[in-house]
Amino acid sequence: MSNERRTGTVSRGIRCPIFREGDDLASVIVETVIGAAEAEGFAINDRDVISITESVVARAQGNYASIDAVAEDVRNKLGGETIGVIFPILSRNRFAICLRGIAKGAKKVVLMLSYPSDEVGNALLTMDQIDNSGVNPYSDVLTLGKYRALFGENKHQFTGVDYVEYYKSLIEEMGAEAEIIFANHAESILEYTDKVLTCDIHTRARTKRILKSKGATVCGMDEILNAPVNGSGCNEKYGLLGSNKATEDTIKLFPRECTDLVYDIQAKMLEKTGKKVEVMVYGDGAFKDPVGKIWELADPVVSPAYTSGLEGTPNELKLKYLADNDFASLSGDELKEAIAKRIKEKDADLFGTMESEGTTPRRLTDLIGSLCDLTSGSGDKGTPVVLVQGYFDNYTTD
Repeated sequence: MSNERRTGTVSRGIRCPIFREGDDLASVIVETVIGAAEAEGFAINDRDVISITESVVARAQGNYASIDAVAEDVRNKLGGETIGVIFPILSRNRFAICLRGIAKGAKKVVLMLSYPSDEVGNALLTMDQIDNSGVNPYSDVLTLGKYRALFGENKHQFTGVDYVEYYKSLIEEMGAEAEIIFANHAESILEYTDKVLTCDIHTRARTKRILKSKGATVCGMDEILNAPVNGSGCNEKYGLLGSNKATEDTIKLFPRECTDLVYDIQAKMLEKTGKKVEVMVYGDGAFKDPVGKIWELADPVVSPAYTSGLEGTPNELKLKYLADNDFASLSGDELKEAIAKRIKEKDADLFGTMESEGTTPRRLTDLIGSLCDLTSGSGDKGTPVVLVQGYFDNYTTD
């Protein structure tokens, strides 16, 4: 049998201890990855990628806050009376806990939901329902009564939750009055209040710009808990964005600055193995569920910190294109040798060339982070660290 290499990229979930606040993450992760390699009989190589889920980084940082801290910040920044809370995602884990704090910081919440789905694809309605109703989602503003009359109760496909009723009840449980409307234009909220908390993630800059141009007082989720409140955790760059439910009254925020961590792990791995690996912290992957239509990325970014070797996008040739076009007349070893030669001679930047058309035009951190999120899962696998090997290899790598 040939000694030719038979595998390409490998993604391994690394089982780790349960991390707690104050743990020396860099040392434990390095020891755990090296221990896994020794136990499973694989080697650590240059340009392997060690990826750490954002959750354990934030936990080690102790980056938590209570809903009382959220309430105080909302009250201080938006006045504590009637506030518009617009474009939240539909999530028990991501937004419901934040909504409890937000409602606690106001006397009335006008909750404006986008429809037929939220920003990341969680559906309140189907487009068939919209079409059959005669409603124009690009212009029509619906009250809760109108929504119920037209569409009744709509439970989430996978969770079975009626998010309209759920969010309304959370607001009322916190002692605030709740009014719910459905609209897709930010300025629709200004018919109800000019104090607005915009909760969209990836479109937040545009939403803020539109509302501020109309004279509204506007905060984004990224501006709530962007500094400590009474000693709470915070995130200077992203605020509440990227947070998750920790307990019924506590949120875990997205990790604070953690660039030092990834370089510390890189340095320790080089010292102990002689190999220069790349390191990144990752959160949600960036991919879409074809059944539920949910776009996974509820974090503000896939990777809040990574080593410099992970900058950029792939620079790859499309083998199918070469086989079907440039080398269509070749086969067998002759085809293999021609393709290998083309790969070895490829330009340092293939941007815009036909032979790279169809390769994935995304950032390396988004691609690798998505791979790692799928590998680690979000449940009980116990693998918050993922080792990706061979990602930067190609058809010619031995």
